[in-house]
Amino acid sequence: MKTLKFALSSEGKGRTNNSAAELVEHAVRRNEGALAATGAFAVQTGQHTGRSANDKYIVSDDETQSQIWWENSKAITPEQFDRLLADFQAYASGKELFVQDLFAGADPTYQLPTRIVTELAWHALFIRHLLRRPLKAQLEGFDPQFTVVNFPGFRADPQIHGTRSETVIACDFTRRMVLVGGTGYAGETKKSVFSFLNYLLPSKGVMPMHCSANVGNDGGSAVFFGLSGTGKTTLSADPSRTLLGDDEHAWSPDGIFNFEGGCYAKTLHLSAEAEPEIFAASNRFATVLENVVLDEDRMPDFEDGSLTQNARSAYPLEAISNASETGRAGHPKSVVMLTADAFGVMPPIAKLNPAQAMYHFLSGYTAKVAGTERGMGSEPQATFSTCFGAPFMPRHPSVYGNLLRKLIAEHGVACWLVNTGWTGGKFGDGKRMPIKATRTLLNAALSGALANSPMRADPVFGFMVPTELEGVDPSILNPRQTWSDPSLYDATAAQLVEMFNKNFAAFTDYVDQDVLAAGPVLSAVRAAE
Repeated sequence: MKTLKFALSSEGKGRTNNSAAELVEHAVRRNEGALAATGAFAVQTGQHTGRSANDKYIVSDDETQSQIWWENSKAITPEQFDRLLADFQAYASGKELFVQDLFAGADPTYQLPTRIVTELAWHALFIRHLLRRPLKAQLEGFDPQFTVVNFPGFRADPQIHGTRSETVIACDFTRRMVLVGGTGYAGETKKSVFSFLNYLLPSKGVMPMHCSANVGNDGGSAVFFGLSGTGKTTLSADPSRTLLGDDEHAWSPDGIFNFEGGCYAKTLHLSAEAEPEIFAASNRFATVLENVVLDEDRMPDFEDGSLTQNARSAYPLEAISNASETGRAGHPKSVVMLTADAFGVMPPIAKLNPAQAMYHFLSGYTAKVAGTERGMGSEPQATFSTCFGAPFMPRHPSVYGNLLRKLIAEHGVACWLVNTGWTGGKFGDGKRMPIKATRTLLNAALSGALANSPMRADPVFGFMVPTELEGVDPSILNPRQTWSDPSLYDATAAQLVEMFNKNFAAFTDYVDQDVLAAGPVLSAVRAAE
């Protein structure tokens, strides 16, 4: 099948490749938001303040039918997509549209020329920040190989288009087009591009990763996998290391590269003291503040979460002083998997062998704390999102897991599991892992010093845990000893082990025996009781 192109109406105004300043002017003219006193542009997205995961569909055709992880994806037919596309074209007729021609991917070998068509100027500004901007010469004869069309004002018809609601994210990976309608949340555009790359790259032997990444002065890079709230952005934004990016990367035969040209940071409780680089970037001209409240003086109020807990700031990478200009680095020396364990069972850091790394990568564990979501009780809630990004991984998790294991083995990469959650008890009883201890342990891991420290084998998870490190209270390194009631720790650990085992049952037919054996052992917990 040939790549689809979205036809721009001759009656409408097609504004192509406007600069950031021009897009701000258009957004102000069209009353799409408010200019903050800092120069940032503040917008509200209405009822959709996050992704609409239940409204995402992938076209099932001869190519994708055997390639997509359908247990995790909803299907529509090519005919339903064609009807949707025709109605998108009709909706666009005569409208003022904004087009941005951009690259996804910093490595020219795997770079994806992408066209974004939007009806909102600020959506065009957002994606201009988030993807990589071509040089002027590269725009001449630009041939997009992928297209995303985002019309928040479009309403899907479930009877005609086969959707669940009026909101739709329809992905035709074979014909390389995504149609987004009925939602103002700009993150849908960004994630549509990355979902396609996550589908495309494994066939080229390239591992797409939902992770942040940075590089040390010695040239050694590190990647940080982690779900929302685990510290992925914060820990990778280390002033002593160069930032590649905060969300999406790939690992090719030549090393790692960033997909993006910008950052999309959460802003609730953002402060100059805690995160100076992100704070400064969020208070500059043309930064997009999504669902951030402005006070009476039009200053951003990052403490006000009344619109959403998911308020965001979108800005180009050059707004970060220590960001990489190339977005590329050599093969990682370290892979870090972050979990915020609200059960207080995990140690602050553990060294993983390749089988354990694959087990925890496929598990993608973190935990939500009580009260953060409607309907949650008083206990923490375990969350497993395979590959630390299941919603964006169209292929079966074993495809990504096997690629990661192969690359780790080929390049002798050190793998670490870091708990940024709780210690001394579960949420409500214990306390949050001290950030100073986390940074000290992580710096020692990335420098290679921690690998030479004395270690013990964890009786439950089997991974190796350091028993001492200068500058870190040794008691924190053994979670069971931090609990006032060790028997309560054992009971909680047993509960968590059962959750891990139940979740991993879906992968038992896709992994080798050593990966199955890398999981936690319930009998080891009971033996300690």
